[in-house]
Amino acid sequence: MATPPPSPVGAEEEGARELLYEAYNELQALAAELGGAAGAPAVVVVGHQTDGKSALVEALMGFQFNHVGGGTKTRRPVALHLRFNPSCDAPRCRLFTGPGDGDEDAGVASRPMPLADIQAYIEAENIRLENDPCQFSEKEIVIKVEYKHCPNLTIIDTPGLILPAPGRKNRVLQSQASAVESLVRAKIQHKETIILCLEDCSDWSNATTRRVVMQVDPDLARTVLVSTKLDTKIPQFARPSDVEVFLHPPTCVLDVSLLGDCPFFTSVPSGRVGSCHEAVFRSNEEFKKAISSRELEDIASIEDKLGRPLTTQEKDRIGVGNLRLFLEELLRKRYIESVPLIIPLLEKEYRNATRKLREISQEISDLDEAKLKEKAQLFHDSFLTKLSLLLKGMVVAPPDKFGETLLNERINGGTFTGSENFQLPNKMMPNAGMRLYGGAQYHRAMAEFRLVVGSIKCSPITREEIVNACGVEDIHDGTNYSRTACVIAVAKARETFEPFLHQLGFRLLYILKRLIPISVYLLEKDGESFSHEVLVRRVQAAFKRFAESTEQSCRERCMEDLESTTRYVTWSLHNKNRAGLRHFLDSFVAPEQLAVNTLHEQSPGLNDNKQDRAKGDAKPNHSSDTNSPSPVPEARLVDLLDSTLWNRRLVPSSERLVYALVHQIFHGIKEHFLVTTELKFNCFLLMPIVDKLPALLRQDLESAFEDELDSIFDVTQLRQSLGQKKRELEIEVKRIKRLKEKFGVINKKLNSLQVRQ
Repeated sequence: MATPPPSPVGAEEEGARELLYEAYNELQALAAELGGAAGAPAVVVVGHQTDGKSALVEALMGFQFNHVGGGTKTRRPVALHLRFNPSCDAPRCRLFTGPGDGDEDAGVASRPMPLADIQAYIEAENIRLENDPCQFSEKEIVIKVEYKHCPNLTIIDTPGLILPAPGRKNRVLQSQASAVESLVRAKIQHKETIILCLEDCSDWSNATTRRVVMQVDPDLARTVLVSTKLDTKIPQFARPSDVEVFLHPPTCVLDVSLLGDCPFFTSVPSGRVGSCHEAVFRSNEEFKKAISSRELEDIASIEDKLGRPLTTQEKDRIGVGNLRLFLEELLRKRYIESVPLIIPLLEKEYRNATRKLREISQEISDLDEAKLKEKAQLFHDSFLTKLSLLLKGMVVAPPDKFGETLLNERINGGTFTGSENFQLPNKMMPNAGMRLYGGAQYHRAMAEFRLVVGSIKCSPITREEIVNACGVEDIHDGTNYSRTACVIAVAKARETFEPFLHQLGFRLLYILKRLIPISVYLLEKDGESFSHEVLVRRVQAAFKRFAESTEQSCRERCMEDLESTTRYVTWSLHNKNRAGLRHFLDSFVAPEQLAVNTLHEQSPGLNDNKQDRAKGDAKPNHSSDTNSPSPVPEARLVDLLDSTLWNRRLVPSSERLVYALVHQIFHGIKEHFLVTTELKFNCFLLMPIVDKLPALLRQDLESAFEDELDSIFDVTQLRQSLGQKKRELEIEVKRIKRLKEKFGVINKKLNSLQVRQ
C-alpha cells in the first residue's frame, strides 16, 4: 500500500517551523554581538557545582560532550543550538567563533568540528580562564548541533554557582562565587529567557539556587524548577507522607507562579561514553537507553514508597524525557509568541546600524585639515562642558558604574589617618553608603576631612617632654613655662596636621582625575566623541598635568600657612581670648588653690627656710594699721615664683599649667588649619579647574595644531581605521536586514496557518 502524500498544510507548517528555528539560531548569534538588544528565547540552566547541572544538559542533548565532575568545569557559558535531524547518526557540530574570521557575509565564523575537537576547545578555554585574573567570561561559546537524539532546543549552560566557606582564608573562593553569581544574573535577566533552576535537595525549604534566581525572577514566572538526582533521594524517605510532600510541595513553601505549576524530578545514570575500560556506555545509544531505563526505575521506586500507582500528571513530571518534551514545546510556543515582538526590535537595530554607517561615511568624507581642526575645537568645548556639569552636579552618568561609596573611595584614594591611625567610622559620615562622583564626591571628601581633623586631640604630654622643652634661657637659668608650652604645642601640631594635608591633596586629586572617564562616557552618550585617539589622549594628559600641578601648588600654599602657625605663636590667634584660657585653666586647677598646692608640693628638705619665712610673714601684725594690705598673697606669690621660675623640679601644678597651655595652643592651631586649608583647596584647586583650565587646554590645542598636526591627525591611518569600521557596519546592516526579512516571512506564514486552521 502506497504511503499517502503529506498534507500541504502539515508540510507548510513543518517548513515554517524549520525556518523559525534557523532564524532564531541566527538571532541568538546576533544578539550576542549586539549586547542582547534583540535576545531570542532560550533555556538557561542555573545550578550549583554539585547539582548535576552538566549531566542534566547532556541527558537533554542525548549525548555526552563535556567534562562532568567536582569543581568548576564551565568557565564560559556554552550556548547549544540543538536541532533534531533523524538522518544524523552521529552528532554534527559547528563552532561559532565570532565576527571577522571566515564567512564575512554572515559576519560570524562557523566551521564544522568533530565532537572531540569541541571538547578539547572547551577544556582549553577553561584552562586559559583558570589562569586569568577574571577566572570567568560572559562571552558564550556558541555551538550548533544536529543529531537524531537531539531535541529542538536552545540551551545555555552557565558556570556552576559556588557556596564558599566563610573566613579570610577563603577570600579567593568568595570572590569567584561573587563573579559567577553576577554572570548568571546577567544571563537570566532578559524577559525572553526560560530559567531551568536546579535544586539538589530533599527539602524544598532549602532554596540555594532559587535564592539567586528570585533576585531576577521574584515570582518564578519564567522558571522551571527541577530536582536532580532523584534516584539518590528516594531511599532517604521513610514514610509515604514524606514522598507526597516532596512530589507536591505545599503552597507555603512554593507560593509562586511556577512554570509548569509543579517541579520536575530527574535522574541521570552515572558513567561516561567511550571505548576505554573506565567507560560505562559504549555508545550514545546505550546512554540514551540508560536514561529511559532510569526513568522507569524511578517511577517504580516512588510507587513502591507511596504504596500506590502514580497518576498520569505525576508521571509527566518524572524523568529527563518528560522534561525535554515540556521544554521543547514551551520554547516553540515562546518562539512563535516572540515573532511579532522581534520584528520591531530588528527594525530599531537596523535603523541604528544604518545611522552609524552614514556617520562613518560622512566622517571619511570630512578628512581634511580645516574640518579636523573644527571638530577638535568642538570636542575641546564639549569636554570642558561635561567637566563643569560634573562639578556642578548631574545624574546622567549611572552611579552604579561611575559612583563610589566612601569605602571604595578610601581604598582607591587613601584614608585620612593620623599618627594614632584613627579613622572615622562610616556611620558617622553623611552619604557614606551612596555612590557619588564629581562635585558631590569632592564635597563629601572635604566634609570627612573636617570631621576627622576636627575630632583630633593633642597627643599625651610626658613629663620628659616638658623638662626637655624648658632648656636654658640666654640671660638666666630660670624656667619659662609659657615658652615650654609653645615649643611642645607647635611641635605636636606640625607632626599631627602635616600628614592630613598630603592625604587631602591626594584624595581630592584622585576625585578630580575620575572626572575624565565619566566625561568621555557622557561625550559618547551624547554622540560628541572624537575618533582621533591621539588628540583625545593629549587632552586627557593635559588635564591630568594641570590638576597635578594645581594640587601641588595649592598644597604648598597650605604648607606655608601650617609652617607660619607652628613657627611663631601669636597669642591673639592661638589663645583666641583670655576668658577661654581661664576656662581651660580652671578645668585643671582652681586659681585660689594654685599657691596653696604649691606650698604643699615643695620638698621639705630644700625649702624649709622659705616655708618658715612664709609662715613668719603670715603672722598677724597687731601693731600695724588694720587697713594695711595682707602679706599672705605676697608670700604665696613668692612660693609660686619659686616653684615655676626658680625651681627646676616639675611639680603637678606646673605640669597642669603646661598641659592646659599646650592644649589651648594646639586647639587654636587646629581651628586655623581647618579653615585655611579648606578655603585654599577650594580657591586654588577647585576654582582653577573652572576658570583657568579652558585657557590652558585651548593653548595646548593651538600648539598641537602648529607643531604636531601630522602626528595628531594621521589621516592615512584614520582612513584605514574608518574604512574597516565601515566594512564591519555594512556586514552588520546586511545581516540585520536579512534577518528582519526572514522574520517577516515567518510572521506571514504563521498568520496564514492560523487563518487556515
